[in-house]
Amino acid sequence: MQSSLFRTDEELVRIYNRHVNTVYRICFMFMKNRHNAEDMVQNTFVRLMKDKTVFQNEEHEKAWLIRTATNLCKDYFRHWWSKTVSINEAAEISVENPLNTDSVLEKVMALPSKYKTAVYLYYYEGYSTVEIGEILKKDPSTIRGYLHKGRKLLKMEMEGDFE
Repeated sequence: MQSSLFRTDEELVRIYNRHVNTVYRICFMFMKNRHNAEDMVQNTFVRLMKDKTVFQNEEHEKAWLIRTATNLCKDYFRHWWSKTVSINEAAEISVENPLNTDSVLEKVMALPSKYKTAVYLYYYEGYSTVEIGEILKKDPSTIRGYLHKGRKLLKMEMEGDFE
């Protein structure tokens, strides 16, 4: 591995080993298939290699990686070429389910992006609304609103399952 201009190889490996699972889960939440999620994880760590940010601690490092992964995934879906799926890919995507997800996580992943991210970070990654606000560059009250609306949508969806 070639040395980064801003970080040593050892530092990059340590950061990768500490946070790769979290970054993968975030990317999978958006991409919904293993291959695209792995691409986004790779892109996130390539971005880290090129970035000059000096991290204050491991939480700052993790927050930066989550924010970067989230933005890269959102950017992926903004491009016109990502909206088309070939017939070969459609067959592969329809049978693939690499993550063992429970029905609640599947419903969380089906939420609109802003609610999905807030709910996932709060309930699955354990961040507070203030921390999520810092990660997403939003006011904590906005995050609480996203959580409220996300919970409301989940409740409606789950009540529909029992009828």
